[in-house]
Amino acid sequence: MARNELRPVVKLRSTASTGYTYVTRKNRRNDPDRLELRKYDPVAGRHVTFREER
Repeated sequence: MARNELRPVVKLRSTASTGYTYVTRKNRRNDPDRLELRKYDPVAGRHVTFREER
């Protein structure tokens, strides 16, 4: 059960308004705030910022 509390599954949604999402895990101790990663959005055809959604 400790695995789910420390490293929850988070959904990263594209800021390009395409609706594309990535699913990943994050460490709450290292990243207590919302996660932001720059990843490839195949719908937009370019790299965009993906933000954690709750």
